[in-house]
Amino acid sequence: MILIDYKDKRPLFEQITERFKKLICSGGLAPDSRLPSVRSLAVELAINPNTISRAYHELESEGYIYTVKGKGCFTACEEDIKRLKYSRYKADLKEIIMKGREQGFTPSEVKTLGEEALKEVYDD
Repeated sequence: MILIDYKDKRPLFEQITERFKKLICSGGLAPDSRLPSVRSLAVELAINPNTISRAYHELESEGYIYTVKGKGCFTACEEDIKRLKYSRYKADLKEIIMKGREQGFTPSEVKTLGEEALKEVYDD
């Protein structure tokens, strides 16, 4: 489920957080499904439980998961996941548009390029 890349320079909790976000947004973890306990995931990954706890806290603060006292952590409901996916995708698009702006493309040119890319992706 979660793999750690020890060559990655990011802190372990960031890697774990990012992997869970991808799993949740891609449907790899269904809405309202239970996540592994902090202790069991820490044992499985052979890392400190505080690292898992920090990742779970980050995921909860961003709305990807929620905690039920005495039951554990669960992925967000379908509506919340859809909202998070939309927000995340919009941020990715803004980043790409900013790169185009930095390279001197006008809004009209960016729109044209976007339309061409859409056709290439959806018409294939």
